[in-house]
Amino acid sequence: MVTLTEAPRYFSRYRRIIPDFSDFLAHLRQDLPLYFRLNNLKCPDPSLVIEGLERQGVKIRPVEHMPLFYRVEPRDFPLGNTEEYYLGYIYPMTLNSALPVLALDPKPGEQILDLCAAPGSKTTQIAQLTGDKAVIVANDRRLDRLTALVANLKRLGVASALTTVYRGEEFPFGIPFDKVLVDAPCSGEGRYRQGYEGELLYQKEGHTNLPAIQKGLLLRAFDLVKVGGVVVYSTCTINPDENELVVDYLLRKRQAKIVAQQYPQKHHEGLTEWEGKILHPDLRYTARFFPHETESVGFFVAKIQRLV
Repeated sequence: MVTLTEAPRYFSRYRRIIPDFSDFLAHLRQDLPLYFRLNNLKCPDPSLVIEGLERQGVKIRPVEHMPLFYRVEPRDFPLGNTEEYYLGYIYPMTLNSALPVLALDPKPGEQILDLCAAPGSKTTQIAQLTGDKAVIVANDRRLDRLTALVANLKRLGVASALTTVYRGEEFPFGIPFDKVLVDAPCSGEGRYRQGYEGELLYQKEGHTNLPAIQKGLLLRAFDLVKVGGVVVYSTCTINPDENELVVDYLLRKRQAKIVAQQYPQKHHEGLTEWEGKILHPDLRYTARFFPHETESVGFFVAKIQRLV
């Protein structure tokens, strides 16, 4: 287990790419704020939720430039135990977790695949942004995780999504999708925090070759989308091996381009060089989000268009 005193050594590999590195390390000691997404499929009037939660002794304020998102204080308030949660009016969600779907820009009538969907944060967000009028395929390789996904779809009143259970790398071909989201399994370094005893929380154990899995997922997602369609690849890690190098692999294997995207959160350009390896120059159009600058988990987002 890595303790906070070892954190500078753990993250030292990223010192060059993390802005204000000392501030980043200090931020590991702080708890992240609590946010929720208002589910306008079931509750179109925000005042019903805001007034209901405020009667329970919390303060609610909207997040600037991110419609339907609200900040809750105190951050330890049990949102998951409220009537508003059980009725499907709200979905607790970090701000940066919403950015891949904003980049995907889903529209009513589109056929959209969420390749690694459980527990449904982004699937339900896609349904909201399309007014529940797209055709959404929500896939996950694990049946036990699909249980949580189905529960969230029902709780939030999503009718436009169907669920499948495939390994993402082996998702079957058929009618091409308009858009595919790959919120890939990753090392999760963007979520690391300091525990009460100085330990680094949320560190994943094991020796799985994540970049190999991520490359397989992204390649299959690209092949599943129609010509001119869009794939969004995202992770909640800082590691370039799981971010830029995965997208670079796709750019060398397929006819694709990175699409520049505006975001409501502060971000930095993706890397075009890492540890002596020169990467595709268009990777500068990908985006990196850091916890200490955004009051959220760290994230990486790449919007990719299929050319051929």
